[in-house]
Amino acid sequence: MITTEIILFVLLAYVTGAFPSAVWVGKTFYKTDVREYGSGNAGATNTFRVLGKGAGIPVLFMDIFKGWLAVNYVHFISNVTELSPELFFENQLAFGIAAVIGHLFPVYTGFRGGKGIATLLGLLVGLNPIAAITSIVVFIIVFLISKYVSLGSILASVAFPVVVFFILDQKDVNSSLELFSVFVPILTLITHQKNIERLIRGKETKVIFGKNKNDEKDS
Repeated sequence: MITTEIILFVLLAYVTGAFPSAVWVGKTFYKTDVREYGSGNAGATNTFRVLGKGAGIPVLFMDIFKGWLAVNYVHFISNVTELSPELFFENQLAFGIAAVIGHLFPVYTGFRGGKGIATLLGLLVGLNPIAAITSIVVFIIVFLISKYVSLGSILASVAFPVVVFFILDQKDVNSSLELFSVFVPILTLITHQKNIERLIRGKETKVIFGKNKNDEKDS
């Protein structure tokens, strides 16, 4: 049942996800708007590329934390102890998705955000740590081999439903998690459409942390 309290928590999750970590860190500590350089995205990857790991690591953790925090707002619902496991999970999911949407379309910065992968990861960690950690391992392996963040993100997102359907104990998996796990790679493919086109053409940029911010923006 959708109540006024749930709606307010969804809005809170959205504004939490909308916090522009990359823009805030860049402007506050480096006098630089990362959206004006590199890929033009307000996310951790572009922050690494433009400002280096000193800025990229805090942004990455803040973006992950946003998704994790939003999922855990469920514990503050007034009747949380009365919720069925299915409804508990569905509320977690609603709050987490609201945070990802907030990151993609942040109200604070003219709805110009990042690709939402780090915030989505925080959501996944909050929902199912085992599947999320597996996806992280896939990302790290693919990234270390290829140096393509986009390819690592795509394959890691594909790994999530594979773990949910074929590796996890099905007693711990409900239909909502199964449905959402399919949505994860779909969202990633949508937000990485241009990256996929560049990968196919062999023109995707490999990440070199600390790249000069005056380098031209990616096409």
